[in-house]
Amino acid sequence: MPELIIETNQLVKAYDDRNAVNGLDLQVYKGDVFGFLGPNGAGKSTTIRMLLGLIKPTSGSIKIFGKEFASNRIAILRDIGAIVEKPDFYLYLSAIKNLELLARLSETDSSNKRLMEVLELVGLGDRAKSKVKTFSHGMKQRLGLAQALIHDPELIILDEPTTGLDPKGIVEIRDLINLLSKEQGKTIFHSSHLLHEVEMTCNRMMIMYQGKGVTSGTVEELLSLRDLKVTFEVSDADKAKQVLATSAFAKFTHTWSTNKLVIHMENNEIALLNQLLVSNGISVSSIVPLRSLEEYFLEITTQSGII
Repeated sequence: MPELIIETNQLVKAYDDRNAVNGLDLQVYKGDVFGFLGPNGAGKSTTIRMLLGLIKPTSGSIKIFGKEFASNRIAILRDIGAIVEKPDFYLYLSAIKNLELLARLSETDSSNKRLMEVLELVGLGDRAKSKVKTFSHGMKQRLGLAQALIHDPELIILDEPTTGLDPKGIVEIRDLINLLSKEQGKTIFHSSHLLHEVEMTCNRMMIMYQGKGVTSGTVEELLSLRDLKVTFEVSDADKAKQVLATSAFAKFTHTWSTNKLVIHMENNEIALLNQLLVSNGISVSSIVPLRSLEEYFLEITTQSGII
């Protein structure tokens, strides 16, 4: 059995007349890229603040690295790196100077060699001496990750790391998460409200809704057979319509928009439809599968009896 890195038991955080987190049982194993998924207001950030000791639980327990958090807080935090909301910097100092100050405050290795290693890791080696005020939002997010990595932590906690990023920035953060997991062997706790990002980066996940963990498991188990809304871009829409009308796929819910077919189907049926179109002389230039996060949450929470 893999080593448990994070374990919570009936974790509760109450505010006045509501529970922001309500009886959360969470297990994150060594080497996981764990997706903590839920809509805004589900209790994700409150949970992260409790995991980092920024707020105290109302009840329940937290274990990290197999140790009770409440009685081992300082020792545990030494081996955690985190980004919570937007990372802050001294804008008129360089990237490497910001890291040096943090390293000294944290009493960790502040040598130029170590600082450059971390900046290279996050793709900022060539901007080490640039002032942070010249950085794009995506570069600041990567510098925030560098800050979280400076002391070489075993566990990395990321709270909505792609918020506000453009598509290029999102891909950069995604690639960095994959690198940290596969090449650095880090355990990563990745909070997000974006189902697609969790699917692209995580091996296990939990869905939070109204303070509760609604369902958890491997990403493949939870998502592979779910209903997809798939867009096929084809070379000949008229011919494709004829082929579709006489096939088993005719019964699937579908719509057309110029040369794009949007059809609801399961993941394992995408290749079959693509093969059907191509074998009938219809070129398929793109296939884009999407899930409606709102529909997915509604399905899961309804099945669980929460709403």
